[in-house]
Amino acid sequence: MANLPLDFSDDIRPLAARLRPLALSEYVGQQHLIGPGTPLYQAVLAGKVYSLILWGPPGTGKTTLAELIATHAKATLQKLSAVTSGVKDIRQAINDAQQRQQQYQQRTLLFVDEVHRFNKAQQDAFLPYIEDGTIIFIGATTENPAFALNNAILSRARVCVLKALTDTDLQQVLERALTDQKLGLGAMQLKIESDAKQLLLQLANGDARKLLNILEQAADLTLADENTGSGRQISAAVIKQVVPRQLPGFDNQGDMFYDLISAFHKSVRGSDPDAALYWYCRILAGGGDPLYVARRLLAIASEDIGNADPRALTLALNAWDTFSRVGPAEGERAIAQATVYLALAPKSNAVYQAFNQMKQFAETLPDYPVPLHLRNAPSKLQKELGHGEGYRYAHNEPGAYAAGESYLPPEMADRRVYQPTERGMEKQLADKLAYLRQLDMQSTQQRHKK
Repeated sequence: MANLPLDFSDDIRPLAARLRPLALSEYVGQQHLIGPGTPLYQAVLAGKVYSLILWGPPGTGKTTLAELIATHAKATLQKLSAVTSGVKDIRQAINDAQQRQQQYQQRTLLFVDEVHRFNKAQQDAFLPYIEDGTIIFIGATTENPAFALNNAILSRARVCVLKALTDTDLQQVLERALTDQKLGLGAMQLKIESDAKQLLLQLANGDARKLLNILEQAADLTLADENTGSGRQISAAVIKQVVPRQLPGFDNQGDMFYDLISAFHKSVRGSDPDAALYWYCRILAGGGDPLYVARRLLAIASEDIGNADPRALTLALNAWDTFSRVGPAEGERAIAQATVYLALAPKSNAVYQAFNQMKQFAETLPDYPVPLHLRNAPSKLQKELGHGEGYRYAHNEPGAYAAGESYLPPEMADRRVYQPTERGMEKQLADKLAYLRQLDMQSTQQRHKK
């Protein structure tokens, strides 16, 4: 009977669950962390495990690694998800662990998935039981632990960084899925065309679970052709049917979000309009807020371009205003226009550096009094106290500049923090500043002669 849907197995679990490794020898990837000879590998084999934070992208083996550690440690594995669990669930897990320890001398490995979702109080609830050995704590997170977890947790657990799987790793997973007769798809005698394999690896994007989920759905759509006897071929067309388009990686306000924004900012700063547009489009494709990019452009215009091209600030602000007035279709293009302009604008962080240095002076140096000639003198008493005395009104001076006048406290008179560059319009400002300082020097020399 031709064109029958595939019948994989009586096991109703998803393919990714069926193929989850049961031994370290089956574990794919993360050789820098758990490869033979590494400290963690030796510790796991010896059953000497300790609390860990597993940080890495989805589908890189965090849950599997926790399960393997529990097996080697002869510990009962108890799982919590921070997405669905609360304080009550934490207490119950701890009570269960205490009972195992007291009644059976059985260790408990408590695995907390998405641990960054727990608030500070929930994270703190684990601390006493990590310290007294009631639980071996392993938390899994896709977010940077330095920002997502309490310092108290981090001080009691080693952070292990898991990396996205390479194409070589994914091909190993794929090969097992296609050949495993019992748990995989081997009994179906499936084959995958070369271009379909490349597309599958691309869509998986380092995520073994995603690869297996797509493969399983593609296999379900693939039909045997008994007339040609060619077997069941998974084609690129079938893969595209399962996943019509590649969804870009993006997690609003997560690590990837900030990585994309960082790449965008650095591309503009580095004067690469193509790269800047690419990262901008990646943010848009992932559902990011265009106005966040617009706000970042304003920061770039001030921080990285400054007075080398003051028009950059205006153009960035106009792009934001355009988006607010006409909406996304035209507004996103206006932000793209500003992106290209700022990428190609001359760069200077002279204002940024000068501002930061003066802020540091204001915060760390003594509160020097305002010189008398710069003080306000609205009353007779203040005039009698010398406020405003000796002040030179710049507009009454040649060139509207009071050469030799000092506007800083005497203790800071020699400090010069704004150093304009020789790029863009700032070169004109550098020339102007050099001219004014020459006038100051001449005025000072004339006073000394007198």
